[in-house]
Amino acid sequence: MATGISAGAGHRKAARHGLTGLTTGGPGNPVHRLGTRKFMKSRRGGGRIPEPPASGGRPKVNKRVLIIVQNLPVPLDRRVWLECQELVRAGYTVSVICPKGPQDPGYQELDGVRLYKYDAPTTQPGVRGYLAEFVVCWLKTARLSVRVRREIGFDVIQACNPPDTYALLAAPYKLAGAKFVYDQHDLCPEVYRSRFDRPSPLLLRGLYLLEGITYRFADHVISTNESYRLVAMGRGGRGRDDTTVVRSGPDTDRMRPGADSPELRRGRRHLIVYLGVMGPQDGVDSVLHALDILVHKDSREDIHLALLGFGDCLEDLRVLSTELGLDDYVTFTGRADAATIEKYLRTAAVGLGPDPANPLNEVSTMNKTMEYMAYGVPVVTFDLIETRVSAGDAACYVEPGDLEGFARAVTDLLDDPERRSTLGRKGRERAAEVLDWRLQAPGYVAVYDHLLGVARADAKAGTRPRAGRRPAAWTKVAASAVVSLLAGAGVVAAVSGRWDRR
Repeated sequence: MATGISAGAGHRKAARHGLTGLTTGGPGNPVHRLGTRKFMKSRRGGGRIPEPPASGGRPKVNKRVLIIVQNLPVPLDRRVWLECQELVRAGYTVSVICPKGPQDPGYQELDGVRLYKYDAPTTQPGVRGYLAEFVVCWLKTARLSVRVRREIGFDVIQACNPPDTYALLAAPYKLAGAKFVYDQHDLCPEVYRSRFDRPSPLLLRGLYLLEGITYRFADHVISTNESYRLVAMGRGGRGRDDTTVVRSGPDTDRMRPGADSPELRRGRRHLIVYLGVMGPQDGVDSVLHALDILVHKDSREDIHLALLGFGDCLEDLRVLSTELGLDDYVTFTGRADAATIEKYLRTAAVGLGPDPANPLNEVSTMNKTMEYMAYGVPVVTFDLIETRVSAGDAACYVEPGDLEGFARAVTDLLDDPERRSTLGRKGRERAAEVLDWRLQAPGYVAVYDHLLGVARADAKAGTRPRAGRRPAAWTKVAASAVVSLLAGAGVVAAVSGRWDRR
């Protein structure tokens, strides 16, 4: 589910959320460049990181992790699902609390992960509707956390934002001895500022407050890129050793070029694709306006556009397509599963990144860009800081907001098959050798190993994540206040029992 303040994470998770310091290609970012040299040196020495042992040879560490997600169902949230699988492969017992997707059961076990799901409320427009959604989801998550505590238990809670409300839920469990990890997929204040033309100063202050509380409560902060890590160190006040960058890399063993599906082109020569969330801050309307230029101004009839995904703006985009006279040139797939994404990206000639320049998008990692690259699809995108970090020289960049330039860039690529092939090959190589999830996974698992004191025979020497600072006095007072608030819901009664329930 991607609604309200949550809507930005579906295409970044991740969210949206490792490999630190990839080069931005610019001279003004020495932190990124230094990190790249260090990483590439280790890559040359060690080659590709080996696969973890198969299920029959999994280690058993007797530690339990509860992951909380509100933004999307799991496994639809690809970043969180990769994290779950990696923890299971490393021997952890993993439980997840998240909203239901269509036809999802309330509980299921999938590939060793226990999924506890609730019915999320239908989003109502306006700030009040979003606040009501957050409160309902929070209460349902709190109730399920008691169930997980009774049935399985957990030693760590990982909260994946947005929203930044689950530190308050973790507070009583922290008093009982659990650790709290903040997996920051989005900068919620920036999501709000980017989403609304006239943000409420009061609500914006509230978002900064919730983010600050989450930073403070966390035993460790996981950031999706170096830009987010700098925010955690800046306004979050965390030290560099308190944070770890785990990029939302693609699984290039699964995401790879293959046989195309010509029927998806709907009888036309080229298929161009947008994959991701369709919220106000995602700029998908720009794709339709660029297609309008190509079809009605340039008289191109050899292009079909597929829009894969869903979000608050989906119906508005359908209306806009009709108003522009583009319905014969556009396919809206709605929610797309992995098989659908694979078919479309293996057929696509160009992948589109229309995200506008705003405080959020400039510093966010776009999963769709890396997924295009994994499938060998050349990318046309607006020129944003973190998008360059991901794509490097494997994309065609356009000045943000320049719709004519965006349309021209698409035309140039479609009319130059050799350049398309070169960009696609570079993208695939970069995705597999620099961005792949297998390169992020060891850093992610190391956070939990260090927090919980798990020693591994194959662990490499080097800097380990720090366990995090002890809560300050005010943190304990706040946690006690949350305990009082939860008492009426029966949550505290469950927490007050023996912690090591198996």
